[in-house]
Amino acid sequence: MTSPDPDERLIAEDVRALQRMGYAQELRRGMSAFSNYALSLSIICILAGGVTSFHIGFCSVGGAAIGIGWPLSCLLSLVVALTMGQVASAFPTAGGLYHWASILGGRGWGWVTAWFNLAGLCTVLAAVNVGTWQFASAAIGPRFGFDPATASPGVKLVAQLVAVVAITGSQALVNHRGIRLTTRLTDFSGYWILAVAAALMAAMLFFSKHLALGNLVHVANYSGAAGGAVWPATPGLPWLFVLGFLLPAYTITGFDASAHTAEETIGASVNVPRGIVRSVLVSGLCGWAMLAAVVVAIPDLDEAASKGDGVFAFIVGAVVPDRAALALYVGLAAAQYLCGLATVTSASRMAFAFARDGGLPFSAALRTVSPAHRTPVRAIWAVALLSIVFTVYTPVYSTITAVCTIFLYLSYVIPTALGFLAWGRTWTAMGPWGLGRWYRPAALVAVVFCGILIVVGVQPPNDKALWIVLGSVVVLAVAWFARERRRFPGPPAGLGS
Repeated sequence: MTSPDPDERLIAEDVRALQRMGYAQELRRGMSAFSNYALSLSIICILAGGVTSFHIGFCSVGGAAIGIGWPLSCLLSLVVALTMGQVASAFPTAGGLYHWASILGGRGWGWVTAWFNLAGLCTVLAAVNVGTWQFASAAIGPRFGFDPATASPGVKLVAQLVAVVAITGSQALVNHRGIRLTTRLTDFSGYWILAVAAALMAAMLFFSKHLALGNLVHVANYSGAAGGAVWPATPGLPWLFVLGFLLPAYTITGFDASAHTAEETIGASVNVPRGIVRSVLVSGLCGWAMLAAVVVAIPDLDEAASKGDGVFAFIVGAVVPDRAALALYVGLAAAQYLCGLATVTSASRMAFAFARDGGLPFSAALRTVSPAHRTPVRAIWAVALLSIVFTVYTPVYSTITAVCTIFLYLSYVIPTALGFLAWGRTWTAMGPWGLGRWYRPAALVAVVFCGILIVVGVQPPNDKALWIVLGSVVVLAVAWFARERRRFPGPPAGLGS
């Protein structure tokens, strides 16, 4: 007699757990623990946010924004991930954050969380793909006859729109074809990110004519013209240091992807929280090592900061020989593309889960699963289209990053705050993975950190983000009290039992 396949046993347990929460197994459950972790690692992608947003950190207070600010902000993001992991273990469903908020605080909180999370995922997809194009066009484009530095604003805008449509459309097409192909690419991406990060770090350390460890604690006021006008002139160094948190905070987002693919993950109640936490921990440490190597290799900090949003390419070009730099740029651009691919996966699963419960316009269409590919194809194309539309509304990269960071961290922290209130009271059935009595102190830290990020994200030159966020809050409040609280049923009752 042959012993049962461990994966088959785990899948059977996963299906039963999903049925207890009121859902049938519609999506293909075939993601391993590594694939779940690699998906979040791919969306975080230190080669995307860490590179394309490098100027947001460095052009605040200089090297200290990386040497000190990065690990501090990443540690706080890890606390958010730990609290998220505990709830994910108890309720491993697609669209997890929306379900968690509904269970812990009621369907109104779930509905709001779903909209914030979906908006955050669509805007982060926009940020990743705009960043990919801007990086590739600046670093690689001149070698092929297109130099954005000399192109007119109109030409640059049209080129960006065409490129973003092509990039996003191809990512949606890969997702459309099925989770197997997507998983293979995101698994590869997990290795690729770490390999290219290691190559970049080695190149900076090997080719630099001098390495200055003191650069990592160097503090200077690079606001205004000194930092290429990345941040408006700001006299207070402590506040400028906090503004630099937007770099690591934007980079370390998207780890909720492990939760969104819970219904496709084997052993979800354990492997999903592990994927969330490991992706943040590995990304934080590897990102710090990679960017620290870039900073210590800078020959002249003041000259580098003056390049503004071109600072990263300037540093690499000043240190690494041209051919080696080109190879690094191609590797970085490929990783950024795969980051967007993984983001489409996460966003579409969130849209599918919300539509499955009737929370979206055209829910009946968006919750459709392709019989051939076992993927939510209409949800995939819907999130791709929405991300493109957002880039038309605000093509400014820093504003897109600020908006997506705020939306995502709001969706992260609402279930955490509700869990803080419900823990040990209405929420007593925990999953097999958790923090125990440390959950509530960690949840409090996560809520405070989110508040800081909201304030940082709406500062000039990203003050447009304030009106986008406030406008969204007003629209959601009006929609809920005018109609949705009577129409929207929320998740199945089984989720709360």
